[in-house]
Amino acid sequence: MGDLGNSTVDFHPKKPEMDKGGHEGDFGVTVEELCLLMELRGAEALQKIQENYTDTETLCHRLKTSPADGLSDNPADLEKRQQVFGMNFIPPKKAKTFLQLVWEALQDVTLIILEIAAIISLGLSFYQPPGGDSEACSNVSAGAEDEGEAEAGWIEGAAILLSVLCVVLVTAFNDWSKEKQFRGLQSRIEQEQRFAVVRNGTVIQIPVAEMVVGDIAQVKYGDLLPADGILMQGNDLKIDESSLTGESDHVHKSVEKDPMLLSGTHVMEGSGKMVVTAVGVNSQTGIIFTLLGAGEVEEEKKDCKKGWRKQDGTLENNQNKAKKQDEAVAMEMQPLKSAEGGEVEEKEKKKANVPKKEKSVLQGKLTKLAVQIGKAGLVMSAITVIILMLYFVIETFVIQGRAWLTECTPIYVQYFVKFFIIGVTVLVVAVPEGLPLAVTISLAYSVKKMMKDNNLVRHLDACETMGNATAICSDKTGTLTTNRMTVVQIYVEDQHFHDIPRPDQINSKTLELLTSAIAVNCAYTSNIMAADKEGGLPKQVGNKTECALLGLVRDLKQDYPAVREQIPEEKLYKVYTFNSVRKSMSTVIQMPDGSFRLYSKGASEILLKKCSFILGRDGEARAFRPRDKDEMVKKVIEPMACDGLRTICIAYRELPADPMPDWENETDIVSNLICITVVGIEDPVRPEVPEAIRKCQRAGITVRMVTGDNINTARAIAAKCGIIHPGDDFLCMEGKDFNRRIRNEKGEIEQERIDKIWPKLRVLARSSPTDKHTLVKGIIDSTIVEKRQVVAVTGDGTNDGPALKKADVGFAMGIAGTDVAKEASDIILTDDNFSSIVKAVMWGRNVYDSISKFLQFQLTVNVVAVIVDSPLKAVQMLWVNLIMDTFASLALATEPPTEALLLRKPYGRNNPLISRTMMKNILGHAVYQLIIIFTLLFVGEKIFDIDSGRNAPLHSPPSEHYTIIFNTFVLMQLFNEINARKIHGERNVFDGIFSNPIFCSIVLGTFAIQIVIVQFGGKPFSCSPLNVEQWLWCLFVGMGELIWGQVIASVPTHQLKFLKEAGHGPAPDEIMDEDLAEDEEEIDHAERELRRGQILWFRGLNRIQTQIRVVKAFRSSLYDGIERPELRNSIHDFQAHPEFIITDSVHNIPLIDETDRPPRSRYPSQSRVYLGSSVFPCPASPLHSLETCL
Repeated sequence: MGDLGNSTVDFHPKKPEMDKGGHEGDFGVTVEELCLLMELRGAEALQKIQENYTDTETLCHRLKTSPADGLSDNPADLEKRQQVFGMNFIPPKKAKTFLQLVWEALQDVTLIILEIAAIISLGLSFYQPPGGDSEACSNVSAGAEDEGEAEAGWIEGAAILLSVLCVVLVTAFNDWSKEKQFRGLQSRIEQEQRFAVVRNGTVIQIPVAEMVVGDIAQVKYGDLLPADGILMQGNDLKIDESSLTGESDHVHKSVEKDPMLLSGTHVMEGSGKMVVTAVGVNSQTGIIFTLLGAGEVEEEKKDCKKGWRKQDGTLENNQNKAKKQDEAVAMEMQPLKSAEGGEVEEKEKKKANVPKKEKSVLQGKLTKLAVQIGKAGLVMSAITVIILMLYFVIETFVIQGRAWLTECTPIYVQYFVKFFIIGVTVLVVAVPEGLPLAVTISLAYSVKKMMKDNNLVRHLDACETMGNATAICSDKTGTLTTNRMTVVQIYVEDQHFHDIPRPDQINSKTLELLTSAIAVNCAYTSNIMAADKEGGLPKQVGNKTECALLGLVRDLKQDYPAVREQIPEEKLYKVYTFNSVRKSMSTVIQMPDGSFRLYSKGASEILLKKCSFILGRDGEARAFRPRDKDEMVKKVIEPMACDGLRTICIAYRELPADPMPDWENETDIVSNLICITVVGIEDPVRPEVPEAIRKCQRAGITVRMVTGDNINTARAIAAKCGIIHPGDDFLCMEGKDFNRRIRNEKGEIEQERIDKIWPKLRVLARSSPTDKHTLVKGIIDSTIVEKRQVVAVTGDGTNDGPALKKADVGFAMGIAGTDVAKEASDIILTDDNFSSIVKAVMWGRNVYDSISKFLQFQLTVNVVAVIVDSPLKAVQMLWVNLIMDTFASLALATEPPTEALLLRKPYGRNNPLISRTMMKNILGHAVYQLIIIFTLLFVGEKIFDIDSGRNAPLHSPPSEHYTIIFNTFVLMQLFNEINARKIHGERNVFDGIFSNPIFCSIVLGTFAIQIVIVQFGGKPFSCSPLNVEQWLWCLFVGMGELIWGQVIASVPTHQLKFLKEAGHGPAPDEIMDEDLAEDEEEIDHAERELRRGQILWFRGLNRIQTQIRVVKAFRSSLYDGIERPELRNSIHDFQAHPEFIITDSVHNIPLIDETDRPPRSRYPSQSRVYLGSSVFPCPASPLHSLETCL
């Protein structure tokens, strides 16, 4: 362990200079000291800081940085820091060399068999049998005495080796280019990874690679920390350190208790400032990465050596964790600047070992198909070898009655080797080994093109899975809407302004309170900047909702930066940051007289419940009773929500200094507030979204909106987007109701209950990230529809991680998304736009179709080549294989997508890869080709008046007869390649052919090479040059493929009942096996076993228990003196908790036993649910009467 210091990297050849005090450079601290310090946590770390530096400020002073202004932008200083403390960069694993890739390609079993066969063939051709001149043997090998023939035997073996070399080089080149593409993709992700640091007193975003030790970095909710640091100021900061420590609980960080922040960890709540103390390989994640061997490291004894020797225990611990968590770390570490690429491959492999999801749809089908074809090929090749051997033995030793002569043995063996080579070739041709190539090319090509369509694909198979998507659960803000928030309505001092009022319309005291409440209680990272272009809109930086509020302050002609200067972030006394549970944010400041003031903002229905007072016209607070709240909801909030506005309440409260409030008791602190205002924020729907959603619906994809907004706003936006339509049968519900209806009495989620909701659910409002995850899991695990649903999800927040991971395809927002969301996603939308998802669907379907096209073409060749093996030599077969595999996969896999792809429903997981229509095409074209080839084989010599090549002995010169067969065969494949462009029975096979230049150039290029092979290939290719007339006949027969294609298209597929499909997806029971093991409720098994009488007995018992429970609930509610629930038809219930007792109990009645009710009463309590969450708040709404209220 002692030598582990070697595994750190010194990027610069020159050693850092040491000053007299033994410190590196001119800094008052060394890398080892900082490394040692970052190994410690909590009290130990604080003690160490105190012993060595007194406090963090002194450490900053020693690092020559200012806690307030950060580093200067002096390039010389930054470079020096990189030399002394290292760069924020993990050295990449070396990419595999081309030769290594060639060696890997050579490991292919079929190629090894071919190589062995070729070597045996070569060896035997050089072997001169003694007594080979005897008459007995010469008859067997008649014709071998032609000039130069004796020497020509080696050509076939050599040519096979040459073909193997071609296949190997093509495969290696493909792998090499794939790796290069991955590296390009990786560097693109890394370049986009930026972090906020303070330089020269201003906050700027810099690429993480440019961060240096001594930088003052701003950390906020959702960040993935790119370096180690020490917290200097924090607001309610909670960190998820599971990627390093394996601890799932969030760790609370504060300057007083635990200020150590580590790279690769996620900020789950709060914000703060840290001084960077370790970067790159010296950071905690860097050390683990180095242990994992990710860095190919120069062996220089430097940095942290002493520290590591002392910290053996920690290191071993780290190493164990590293092993357990290599996948997590590999994922977490990505933003650290590393020219990975090879590493991405590693990540892909690690992900394969720790399956994130089940196999992609296409992978499953291809695996199944490959196995089917492989078995068939093996049987065919075995039969071929046996038949050829038997024929030779019977012909030679039985019919001709020859004896086995010892001196002729090598010649006999040569024949057997020839048969073996033919058998192997049949196997090679039967197995479409071009399939992996086609899939890779298609995916790689699509990924590259999708970049232009604003889809950054992180996992290759996500691209193809997206083509099978049947459901998209989308966020609202920023995805369906523009995410440029503006306040358009405001309710203040008992007046509802439908436009922003003039400052003189509001009391000056209220205006001052409002300005302070917004300026102080919005993250200081949120700002309104001057527009980039003259006359453009001001630039919103940071959280968009906060920017809308800051914009309101500017519209009211107030100056929020002045307030922030008076109260800098360091002076904020306590901050309760926003999270998905609170749905509000509060900030406490200390007033000059020592008392405190709390400012709070949040979702109106959450915060109004906590308000006991409201500011009136004179700017004075008056009581705010429950009845006033109800009235405000009806007259202000619901009308705003019906206009599609998001409502935010802003409030404050004065707190005394004596007695000192208990700041940990948040419930008491944030209560009895004084409401200042309620504002309505508009986020307009993106103009292109309604059309994109229409395309999705037409393509058989259900779009659902999952949002944190209230139900009225969500419904209004969903109607504008076209997610819901008047007259449709749909559900809109809030997260609270959704949760209540999917859980049983014990509070456990039941799949059956989810199944009753999700098919009609279109809008889930006021939902938490957990609700989103539950919904996605419920849809994926559902078995009520025959096809397993393929679900795509969009997410931007840190807490969306689980849902993004669970979904078949997770889309993260490139602009608004947090690093955590991006890490969990499969595709990053670089423009945060829903219409880019539609393009992803189009590309996904295109990949699937491209592979089907390739299969249709390849299998036709395979069927024919396997049957017609003998006239084609091994070398010719391998050339055919090369055209058919490599070139065809390039040509057919690079077809661009068309809008027509969105006019059909998704294929689904269980649909076969080879449909009946494709099978009809494969067999139809195979029949045509076989007829032509057998005609040429048996009567070709008569048609063309040439010598027959059928009975030519071993090593005889190439015949025109067999050359014509070979040439015709290849030309038929070329024209059939054009037919293969359509797989759904379309007639116009030339449609859009010129939009794919790769296809055209490959077809023409193959034709040109074919001319060269036939005319000049000679011995190695067993070809004899043809004259013009013969060429024209070959071309004519080849073009016949196109005409024959039209004939096949005229045959109705539905009448060909005997045709089988192939390459089905994994059977539902295969997919479900694991899920059943986890999810199936034991009660179902039990119930299934019980006899009918017992079931009735249990139901009766259940009913009695339920009735008793209901009676108790009503009795307790009467004592609690609650109003009748029917009176509460408002969207927000402002009475406290007890109402839930009623709704829950009533709700439980029907759900106990729904099996024997008529189908219409499936949601017997639905009207009650909706009364609780108001489905009818807007009588004017056309959707009003059309909801599913049963």
